[in-house]
Amino acid sequence: MSKITKYGVIGGGMMGQEHLRNIALLPDTKVIGLFEPDECMAKKATEFAPDATLCNSIEDLLALSELDCLVIVSPNHIHLEQLETIAETRPLPILVEKPLFTDPKTFGRVLRFQENYPAPIWVAMEYRYMPPITALCSSLHNAIGDVKMLTIREHRFPFLPKVGDWNRFNAMSGGTFVEKCCHFFDLMRLITKSEPTRIVASAGQDVNHLDENYSNGKPDVLDNGYVIVEFENGIRSMLELCMFAEGSRYQEEVSVIGPDGKIEAHVPGPARFWPDHLGSPPVPKVVISKREPKGPETQQIPVDPTLLDAGDHNGSTFYQHEGFLELVRGNRNEADVTLEDGWKAVVMGMAAQKSAASGHSVIWSEFMEELSNC
Repeated sequence: MSKITKYGVIGGGMMGQEHLRNIALLPDTKVIGLFEPDECMAKKATEFAPDATLCNSIEDLLALSELDCLVIVSPNHIHLEQLETIAETRPLPILVEKPLFTDPKTFGRVLRFQENYPAPIWVAMEYRYMPPITALCSSLHNAIGDVKMLTIREHRFPFLPKVGDWNRFNAMSGGTFVEKCCHFFDLMRLITKSEPTRIVASAGQDVNHLDENYSNGKPDVLDNGYVIVEFENGIRSMLELCMFAEGSRYQEEVSVIGPDGKIEAHVPGPARFWPDHLGSPPVPKVVISKREPKGPETQQIPVDPTLLDAGDHNGSTFYQHEGFLELVRGNRNEADVTLEDGWKAVVMGMAAQKSAASGHSVIWSEFMEELSNC
């Protein structure tokens, strides 16, 4: 009989529950411990991990002797603190949700953690594993030749309610370009295979959360914007974000252009948000448009319905967990998304936030020096 891999999960909110549902689909796995301080979220989470011990702290969770690995799915601004607690108490393999950190002043702590943590860490970047995105990446160079331009568009719904609505505030989320868009900056680095040199952004909060008031003030997160990124190898990339466009047929559209043509991935949003009166939700697709012979060729990329039911990310959370499980079991040497990948995506988001606020472009080398001196 195969050895059961035993998980501890930190965070049982909406995304935490998605991780729990997907872990349950993996062979020979079991969640044995859960730390979620919100009583309502903890109760919901245990529906997907009925054998898990509810712990009162991370230290209590780490005291479970049979743990093989951890998954961190807590609010953004406490990820780094929790990683440091684990490092000091009981280092285990970790899958940590994005963003890795949210405060530019803590960048030095991130680098020290990266240098000293002795166990494998995988930063959760689900968008890499969406089937149409993986199909685009695998077909890229045969379809278009060398990459010259990359555009990522996300037209979606506003931020969903969270416990305490922490995602309404830059101080806790890191800002929209960090919280939401580090996924896309990670994709940019993955597709271009290069590092940024200059980032310029224009953005605002024009529609969402304007009439909301909390004890700590009014929400200040961006709800739309553009970001242009220039890379060392000469590739230019653009992000277009709108968070009041939930009526769109496709939520994400990735377009990559080279000298031989264009390839696009079209990704629908969560199936549970698709209106019943429109029938079945759209199927993900990849479109290749060659320059010669001209004309688009469309390939549908259906996703296993079981995986669609397990979360809001087109099956990607499951595929990500498959890779992490192989890492935990020693069947692969390195995470697909390393700590360095994780913090670079965050720093790109921080640079975009700074550019949008200042109206000036941000030079990557100068921004890195600024963060290093914090």
